[in-house]
Amino acid sequence: MLRALMIKKSLDEKRAALAKLTEGVDFEKREAELAGMIEEIQTQEERDAVNEEIEKFETEKADFEAQKNKLDEEIRGLEKELDEIEADEQKAPEPIDETKVERKENKTMETRKFFGMNSQERDAFFKRDDVQNYLADVRTCMKEKRALSNVGLTIPEVMLGLLRENVIEYSKLYKHVTVRAINGEGREVIMGVVPEAVWTECCANLNELDLGFFDTEVNCWKVGGFFAVCNANLEDSDIALASEILTALGQAIGLALDKAILYGTGTRMPMGIVTRLAQTAAPADYPATARAWADLHTSNIVSVPADTADADLFKAIVLASGSAKSNYSRGEKVWVMNEKTYTFLMANALTINANGAIVSGVEGGMPVVGGVIEVLNFVPDDVIIGGYFDLYLLAERAGQKFATSEHVRFLQDQTVFKGTARYDGTPVIAEGFVAIGLNGTTPSATMTFAPVQGE
Repeated sequence: MLRALMIKKSLDEKRAALAKLTEGVDFEKREAELAGMIEEIQTQEERDAVNEEIEKFETEKADFEAQKNKLDEEIRGLEKELDEIEADEQKAPEPIDETKVERKENKTMETRKFFGMNSQERDAFFKRDDVQNYLADVRTCMKEKRALSNVGLTIPEVMLGLLRENVIEYSKLYKHVTVRAINGEGREVIMGVVPEAVWTECCANLNELDLGFFDTEVNCWKVGGFFAVCNANLEDSDIALASEILTALGQAIGLALDKAILYGTGTRMPMGIVTRLAQTAAPADYPATARAWADLHTSNIVSVPADTADADLFKAIVLASGSAKSNYSRGEKVWVMNEKTYTFLMANALTINANGAIVSGVEGGMPVVGGVIEVLNFVPDDVIIGGYFDLYLLAERAGQKFATSEHVRFLQDQTVFKGTARYDGTPVIAEGFVAIGLNGTTPSATMTFAPVQGE
């Protein structure tokens, strides 16, 4: 039920707030410290200072207890409500119990979850007036062999949520970068390097410290395309039609987004990480208000000699990874490579334990160095792109839209749908990334993107 999903989301938020509230809190330790301070009081000045600390401690403890008790009570209430809803769901019979169901044309179709929804949530979704109207318009367009008015169809708000989730599902890097939803031109403000304070005499004047601020501008580029749906799909259910549309759009946009985050040219698409690292001179349009441009093509693009293997291989990767600086990052390292390179790492990470068993040191993360591994097969062989991906800014615009027409593929008996999304992005702290080439490979910024038709 949708109500259960909302309660689960609220529970996650409340539990996260409780964990954040209690993180690092140790009132017993502070109370013991204050007790020790009381024993050491010798002057009235010390007594006043301790009394002030005690009042502060008691106020903070009372506030903490009040917030904690409130969150505990809210969590218990939500858990009780969720238990009641789930108990009711278990009593209710599932509308479809078999793994296969017969359709009126004596064809079979598999019953499966629709974008993470159970059968009841799925049925409720397709009973919504806006969804039914949307699908009815699509079917009418296809049956009558005509285009919709204004050649455009806005997706219902509930479907925009599904489209977004599908893009995220198929984009492996979206969850790692910093995403900001903005309109018009946007700027990410960046603090300069924190200066060192100056030691001096107790009564001497303080020195003025120099702290600068910079910004990174992001604009707007569109990613999208069209695909054709066979008109025979009109005989399928609403679920089959919606699944085909949303899945195809999610896969296409997600793939293009990941490729742009890594290899985007910065022209009509985001600036990619490897593209920025490979620059040998500042671009002509580099903003004067941005951070000082740095040449990273030798320090942050590293080649590991051929035939380097086993412990020597990971030693070289550890040394190369040190070029990715974490000064501005609050996240963990992420490493991107293709399947072949990942398999090569796994083979070199095999060790023999004390019992003589073969053990892999990968276990879903980067051996020795640490961090998450994401496999994207458009990355060239023997190339690893890594660093602190929260230092990549992805500007996300609103306004994903459908448009549809039957004219383009009329003879093929297909209706064409298009989908678009708008993004821009750039590695705001470029020195937070590194590109490593194995087996003597030097990582290159060259990457093939789907061409613009007519160019």
